[in-house]
Amino acid sequence: MQTVIFAMFVIGILLILRDMAKIIFWERRRKKEALQFDAGPQREQMEKYARSFQRLASTFYDMPVRREGFSPQETERMLRETEETVCSRCAGREECWRRKRYRSRELGENLIRAMEMAEPEVITAAQGDWFDMCRNGARFLEELKHIFVRERQNLIWNNRLIEGRLAVAEQLGEISRIMQQVANDIYNITLAPAEQEEQVRKVLARKQVLVKQMWMLEKAQGKLRFFLTLRARSGQCVTIREVTRILSGVFECPIAAARESRVVLSRDYTTILFQEDVHFQVLTGVARITREAESVSGDNYLCSDEGDSYLLCLSDGCGSGMEACRESENVVELLELFLSSGFSRETAARMVNSALVLQRSEGMFSTVDICSLDLYTGICEFLKAGAASTFIRRDHWVETVSSTSLAAGLVQELDFESTTKKLYDGDYLIMVTDGVLDALPEENAEEVMKEFIMENTSTSPREMGRTLLERVMGCSGYRAADDMTVLVAGIWKKQ
Repeated sequence: MQTVIFAMFVIGILLILRDMAKIIFWERRRKKEALQFDAGPQREQMEKYARSFQRLASTFYDMPVRREGFSPQETERMLRETEETVCSRCAGREECWRRKRYRSRELGENLIRAMEMAEPEVITAAQGDWFDMCRNGARFLEELKHIFVRERQNLIWNNRLIEGRLAVAEQLGEISRIMQQVANDIYNITLAPAEQEEQVRKVLARKQVLVKQMWMLEKAQGKLRFFLTLRARSGQCVTIREVTRILSGVFECPIAAARESRVVLSRDYTTILFQEDVHFQVLTGVARITREAESVSGDNYLCSDEGDSYLLCLSDGCGSGMEACRESENVVELLELFLSSGFSRETAARMVNSALVLQRSEGMFSTVDICSLDLYTGICEFLKAGAASTFIRRDHWVETVSSTSLAAGLVQELDFESTTKKLYDGDYLIMVTDGVLDALPEENAEEVMKEFIMENTSTSPREMGRTLLERVMGCSGYRAADDMTVLVAGIWKKQ
């Protein structure tokens, strides 16, 4: 529940920001003599908000940090409290805490450090040294243990509060970044040059399409992106596909409409986003098997076409069964929620980790394995936390992308391992959970998997995943000791 509230709070803020941007954009009226929007005041205000959120985030980062052990001052306080409780009426107090106070402090600190280490041999040795000095050692030790447990619990709760504070700081920082991005988007929206707009008007008019307004939107890497407010003449039926074909001829490059656009133009004006079409397309397939004696898999995955990129995510919940399924499902759903709201991939992964830490049950965690492919360039970004190796099948060889990082939900400040690779026409991405590799010979599991991939002749991602899983199962006597998932993505150039 805490995770859901947390996510909805952040998404609510982002939706408000999105609506603000829309209002600013649509309330601008076009003037014939102007070539760009007067977005200066709106941009400045949005940047002001961004700086405010960033300063607020900084105040959280400047607060006390997480501690794994007690400070010298806390140790001294625990010993003093125990002394006041146990030694107040002891005849040997003057001897122990006055004349031999340095020795008593040293042995008392050793007791506390031994309890922190929780190693039986160390505790036994520290207790023996204390009993040799203290005539009331058993009672003193019992009281010190009581105080230690109380203070240890206080430390745990304090660390949880610090973790929550750091999670909030990350959220505020990301909101600041998104506000800045909104400001930049507003600033980069301009009216199309008059000559270019007139050319578009004339060409589309020949196909019974009327253009009211045209805006250009500057985009990273020089990709063409623009809005058209247009409609079909009364009684005419014109498809968006036909419009994109015409625009492709005008701009001399493939043009595509946004995925959420309507299919057919009507007589009412509508505004549609057109952009330079991507150069690659992706087909995916998945093969899964559940651990023996379990009814549901603890593995969950996501395949999502983001327009200019394709996202694959695979998560393996701790253990197996329903509880592991809920854990990994939570990871995948939160990732999809944050990414669709405009968060960067790494930030989304970090926020998911923060959410898992805040709601963490003892021993519960999930792996995070993200592949994000730029459909323009073919560059793929890999983001891993505790995940198994990913395999890339080229023409005549197989490459691996591995990670040694911890799984999500274990620690607040988790370092996600990030790698980028260039993918080409005909390459395949093979993502697996650790149950797949664990079923292979331990000494060379990855090498065996690479052999299986190279020997696979399937061109269908679905068939490739199914065949690979069958071969892995053959190595384990067709018994699933853990949940297994093979997610395959084939990359091809668009024709």
